[in-house]
Amino acid sequence: MDIVDVKKLEEYCTRRSMFEANINDMLEFIESLNKTEHKFETVLFLPEGENRQGEGGERKQGYFKKSKEDNPLITVVTVVYNGEKFLEETILSVINQTYDNVEYIIIDGGSTDGTLDIIRKYEHAIDYWISEKDRGISDAFNKAVLVSLGDYINFQGDGDGFASRTALESIIKLVDINQDSLVSAKINRISLSGDILYSSKQNDEFNKKSLLFRMSLPHQGLLTSLSHFKKYGLFEIDNKYCMDYEHLLLAYFNMPNVKLIDQVLANWRADGLGNGRTLDILGEYHRIKIKHKIVSKPLLYIINIWTLFKYYIKLVLKK
Repeated sequence: MDIVDVKKLEEYCTRRSMFEANINDMLEFIESLNKTEHKFETVLFLPEGENRQGEGGERKQGYFKKSKEDNPLITVVTVVYNGEKFLEETILSVINQTYDNVEYIIIDGGSTDGTLDIIRKYEHAIDYWISEKDRGISDAFNKAVLVSLGDYINFQGDGDGFASRTALESIIKLVDINQDSLVSAKINRISLSGDILYSSKQNDEFNKKSLLFRMSLPHQGLLTSLSHFKKYGLFEIDNKYCMDYEHLLLAYFNMPNVKLIDQVLANWRADGLGNGRTLDILGEYHRIKIKHKIVSKPLLYIINIWTLFKYYIKLVLKK
């Protein structure tokens, strides 16, 4: 990945489509976008939460972005807590994209390491950021969605990031924003040192039954339309690992068009909260599937047995 000097702000993709506007005018614009049938209302700024340590970004300075014809606004979100080890790498992967209509939002959970120093270093290439205590990843995701203005939202955790500088641009060229509610590209699973462990596979068409077994659309490679969030709501706050999985299941019985793209969009680093917690994740899967009554309980237990069987076979093979 090419590293751009932080002083060369005009080179960052997150600065190319900014325009200056009166905040009151933007508030009126946002208000016009919110409809009574929506599950939540979009806001420009988040109300102050518990132990807020900071808030900033270009939006606070009166600079904003909008979608353009044939040039949709893409919101990229990073949620982080004590992520100084990899956060700068993630930020650079976003702001160095060649696609020129990108909104970047960072939600920090009140870090106590050098995370805030890194955020402030790049805040002139970040649209909006806050640092305050939250209730976990789901809560941080929801805060980001509430302030997102993009046609699509993509989540890149600290340590994750776009696989190349042209990754986002090459994907957006293949997207029809009037038809594709969910856009899923491939991801690379990478080691802590950045080596590619494997690349995900992509079918010609999305089979929603794959969701009966696992999260088959990893969020690092997924673009979710803002209209999808407006229709189905935010993430379930009680989920620790599988909030994105349950969010997809909300639309299971009326699944919108899913555009599959056979290109790599992002890298997913093997150091997240769920790393090494497979059994905990499977347990959360089970609870979510029972909650939404996706299949009958007998079939669900058969699925669970098969999933556990494959999990232990993999463990044996690794040893």
